[in-house]
Amino acid sequence: MDYSNLILSLKGGLIVSCQAGPDEPLHGSGHMAAMARAAAVAGAVGIRANGPADIAAIRAVVTLPIIGIYKDDIPGFDVRITPSLVHARLVAQAGAHLIAIDATLRPHPDQMATPERIRILQAETGCPVMADISTFEEGLAAEAAGADLVATTLSGYTAGSPQHVGPDFELLRRLVDRLKIPVVAEGRIATPEQAVQALELGAFAVVVGSAITRPQWITAQFVRRMGAR
Repeated sequence: MDYSNLILSLKGGLIVSCQAGPDEPLHGSGHMAAMARAAAVAGAVGIRANGPADIAAIRAVVTLPIIGIYKDDIPGFDVRITPSLVHARLVAQAGAHLIAIDATLRPHPDQMATPERIRILQAETGCPVMADISTFEEGLAAEAAGADLVATTLSGYTAGSPQHVGPDFELLRRLVDRLKIPVVAEGRIATPEQAVQALELGAFAVVVGSAITRPQWITAQFVRRMGAR
């Protein structure tokens, strides 16, 4: 399938991740839709959203491409970002334009190999598939499996990846140098300067979440820094 125009619309731009957990005051589809509208007005080129309800609400108020995920904690498995075909199908049905999946080498609950999962998703939904990975080897495997884009989302969140405080720019650099598909920088990017650095290293696009859409987290950074003076 030809996704070239959709993917190219993200090139060089900012994708804003609009997510809030159940323990956060802004949890809820209405809040996330408002966040997405604000991001669109400010110049974002895309939105990343979690769960069918939020995806549908955002789709109703913005025209930007939506990268849809479905986080689900399944007993016995560490993967939680769109961990199965069932989750991915619900993301597509809710209106996502792209589907992001956990493409780490960890076991998945549906026991399906990544190439088969990606092939079925592309054929059934007509959506490009973004592979969220945590290591260089997983990035290579994701491209070989047929992913349309690779994102550094999970570096620092798996046992086998470096536990950096900031973005994993080394992983980004290595993937850009090796892969032929677009590499998206995501994970702990907290300042405009870091976003620019990611682009200078060759990132196709940059995803920022907490530093834009989680006021609880942002406030905590100020309080922590002021208390440490």
